[in-house]
Amino acid sequence: MADAMPPPSKRKRELEAAGTEAAIIEDNEAKETGIGNGTSAPVHFPFSGFRVKKVLRESARDKILFLHGKVNESSGDGDGEDAIVILEKTPFQVAHVTQLLMGSPELQLQFSNDIYSTYHMFPPRQLSDIKTTVVYPATEKHLQKYLRQDLCLVRETGGDYRNITLPYLESQSLSIQWVYNILDKKAEADRIVFENPDPSDGFVLIPDLKWNQQQLDDLYLIAICHRRGIRSLRDLTAEHLPLLRNILCEGQEAILQRYQVKADRLRVYLHYLPSYYHLHVHFTALGFEAPGSGVERAHLLAEVIENLECNPEHYQQRTLTFALRADDTLLKLLQEAQKN
Repeated sequence: MADAMPPPSKRKRELEAAGTEAAIIEDNEAKETGIGNGTSAPVHFPFSGFRVKKVLRESARDKILFLHGKVNESSGDGDGEDAIVILEKTPFQVAHVTQLLMGSPELQLQFSNDIYSTYHMFPPRQLSDIKTTVVYPATEKHLQKYLRQDLCLVRETGGDYRNITLPYLESQSLSIQWVYNILDKKAEADRIVFENPDPSDGFVLIPDLKWNQQQLDDLYLIAICHRRGIRSLRDLTAEHLPLLRNILCEGQEAILQRYQVKADRLRVYLHYLPSYYHLHVHFTALGFEAPGSGVERAHLLAEVIENLECNPEHYQQRTLTFALRADDTLLKLLQEAQKN
């Protein structure tokens, strides 16, 4: 069970107050752009109705469910529109659970045998919240992204990347406007934990949406570089070392100051292939088995820096291994090229 987060310091309260003020300004701007941040006021989904068409993926272990549905079917839009709703049980919080067990929770006995017994417990509303992520309107690319499929490992040479992967990705990549919205403070400005504003070697550090920020066991933040045009690990050269060192050192220090988690308790890495093509770095709690932290996708930032110090063209030349879905067109292209 996760430890409770430490109480906020005076500096943290000042920063949060400043963030609130920034959010008010941002909300006024968002009225024209349609972009907004979180609010405690009751809200509604950005569509009407949700008719489940398919369960894209589910995991009993991770307590998460991915649903594809049709929405707005009764609003005169023909067959309606596609939407994806992701339902995820939020992690337990020690303080809330302790209060629940000290009270008189509603229970149903499932079985009892000697010292062991199992119950169904029906918690109050504040303990039964479900994190809900909405992708709307959803395209076929989004549906394929969340659909459960078999994976295959592929080895990509530097030549494969230049001749096959890069041209394919440039024609197929999803929009990253949401990344630019964060960097331009049009969205999520109140969630920024730290920022180095330098346009070339700076970045913003922001909690990943997979972390509800209520406990440290599954701490997860993302550093997004300000500089545009760096798509992935393959683009990195010695020119980018100041940026990478800033992200590693300043990101670790910011997390220590904000969450009191030391650098040796953090896993700091890049994905290849990444889920979106604007350079970003993952910071997760070392004990948290974050999605994509396996050896076939995660590249530790400290080792990336060392590789570039030894060879500035390391990631243009190196063969990289990663997993692709069995029906991914890119997998077929790479496999076909390797046969010839």
